Amino acid sequence: MLKIEHTRNVRKNILRIAEGLSLSKEHMRLAETVALFHDIGRFPQYSRYKTFRDAISLSHGLLGKKTLIKEGVLERLPEDERELILKAVNFHGAFSIPTVFDGDTVFFLKMVRDADKVDIFRVFLEYYDSPPEEQASATAFGVPDTPEYSKIMLTNLYNREVASYMNIRTENDFKLMKLSWIYALYFDESVRLLQERGLIEKLISKLPQTDEIKTAMDVLRQYITERLG
Repeated sequence: MLKIEHTRNVRKNILRIAEGLSLSKEHMRLAETVALFHDIGRFPQYSRYKTFRDAISLSHGLLGKKTLIKEGVLERLPEDERELILKAVNFHGAFSIPTVFDGDTVFFLKMVRDADKVDIFRVFLEYYDSPPEEQASATAFGVPDTPEYSKIMLTNLYNREVASYMNIRTENDFKLMKLSWIYALYFDESVRLLQERGLIEKLISKLPQTDEIKTAMDVLRQYITERLG
């Protein structure tokens, strides 16, 4: 149910981004299709491995691509659309977009990556706000929820860089990494969605309010102000 709701929201997000870019109805339909299928690999992933962590199972993007091919879901589509959707599903969660992809594939990948990140903010805030017995276990990253945080995460935020999963040691590191995603969003509309929904400030409120974290958050807020005017 977590992923069903997530998929619905990513669909809404990508349509909002597409509208902000004044895309044609045909391109909006294609964007919507990419969003609907982007996480289909999560279902075989959880069925087999009981986790949503790619690092200890398999890439959910690759599982999604294989599922779509196996079930013949896209067979009626033109070959160019079919290939674009398969690439977008396969690589939407990659650390970076492969440089060998054509412009259209890169464009739709950017949209779904943004739409995905925007809703992941909501997913984790709901996780943090839920009583322990109601928290979705597959959402947990498996690190201690202690007051500590890593300096490298703050350095990334100071430098307007995206933090790496590899440096996560505590829940606070995980929260800081999510906030650093704002620097990786491709479209202004994506940043605006986070702002409108109050998701950025809600996640900041979950962090220890130390002076160095406050300074890093001021850098982040300044970036958002500059970007959105």
